[in-house]
Amino acid sequence: MTSTQKPAFGIFRSTALVVGNMVGTSIFLLPSVLASFGSISLLGWLVTSIGAIFLALTFANLSRRFPQSGGPYIYSRLVFGDFVGFQMAWTYWIANWVSNAAVAIAFVNFLSYFWPALMTTPTYSFLMSIGILWLLTAINALSLRHVGNIQVLTTALKLVPLIAIIIFGFFKVDKANFAPFLGNTENVFFTIQQAAALTLFSFMGLESATIPAEQVQNPKKTIPRATVWGTLIAAFIYILSNFVVFGVVPSSEVVGACSPFSQVSEVLFGSWAGPIIAAAATFSCFGTLNGWILIQGQIPMAAARDGLFPASFGKVSQKGIPIFGLIFSSFLITLLLAMNYEVGLVEQFKFIVNLTTFAILLPYLYSSAAELLLLLQENKNKDQLRFSKAMLVPLVGIIYAMWTITGAGTEVVFLGSLFLFSSLPVYVWMKAKQSSK
Repeated sequence: MTSTQKPAFGIFRSTALVVGNMVGTSIFLLPSVLASFGSISLLGWLVTSIGAIFLALTFANLSRRFPQSGGPYIYSRLVFGDFVGFQMAWTYWIANWVSNAAVAIAFVNFLSYFWPALMTTPTYSFLMSIGILWLLTAINALSLRHVGNIQVLTTALKLVPLIAIIIFGFFKVDKANFAPFLGNTENVFFTIQQAAALTLFSFMGLESATIPAEQVQNPKKTIPRATVWGTLIAAFIYILSNFVVFGVVPSSEVVGACSPFSQVSEVLFGSWAGPIIAAAATFSCFGTLNGWILIQGQIPMAAARDGLFPASFGKVSQKGIPIFGLIFSSFLITLLLAMNYEVGLVEQFKFIVNLTTFAILLPYLYSSAAELLLLLQENKNKDQLRFSKAMLVPLVGIIYAMWTITGAGTEVVFLGSLFLFSSLPVYVWMKAKQSSK
């Protein structure tokens, strides 16, 4: 971006980026997965929402301290050093483009409502998923203002029908539909923990406004507001919409359903409402993929500037867009989709969600730890009550992240550890290149 160009993201576009990146695929798919836990899974949503709000407050505070592009990577590197910063950039970037594959898959899943062959013919679904991927990659490479406008439009298109379901659904809630409260287990604590680990995927993106910080107008004010407001809006939508789903449709019908919100909308408004919800879900995935493709070039760009990623990732166009990072990340997504395109869409989605959960938790954990360490270092002759309140925010973020990691399961932790350890040879290679110069 040249010095004469105005940053593309104001408060509305930044908030739409946060909301749009969070309220995407999972809100439409997760109720059918969570229904097997019973209506107690609503407590999982509540716990995750509380944890996400504290994480949002942490990112808001960090963005005031460090208004540079890079988000979790910048915070980790400046506080803990290059090695931790690189690991956070590595895991976040991989989680980013891997989850983009999940969003592309979900887009095809919802579009199949109008074109059923997408569900039955793997070749069609593969071509459609890479088609939408590269269309949005091209838009991101051309203009960030277009990206921001798409976020505002698609966020509105997805929220309007969801809010309508919430409002009208409250009058149709039947408490009998909440049975069974507990699914196939008697361990209440572990069930809530498992549900919270799954629902975390829905809050991926709460930090979105912190990552392209140099493209944000007045970042020290805009980013904190967009981060907190966006997370609160998403939490409100998640909790109330899932409450309505479980209260309007019996859980036995929600389990495994392809589109629980379409079922609810048909109960509330009639058969004509199903296509509207399917269209809203399709637009939702379109907007979410648009926003996350923006992010996939920003993290490696920030790391490349510090010599921790190959220099090609740090090169930007005249508009400040990291073209190489965008294209290379989308190429990796295409490979991932090609490797799994013969597997069913639902199986693909579940696999990719498991692959990204742990990887996204680590940057959240280290960002919270960075804020905590900074507060401890600054605690000199300060009001102890204010200091204690400030400490509470990152402490809750750390506890929540660690608690969710333990509930994610051994497979998730194993895959996430592979992500982390795979960064070591790359880091050694980059440091060797630096020392040879």
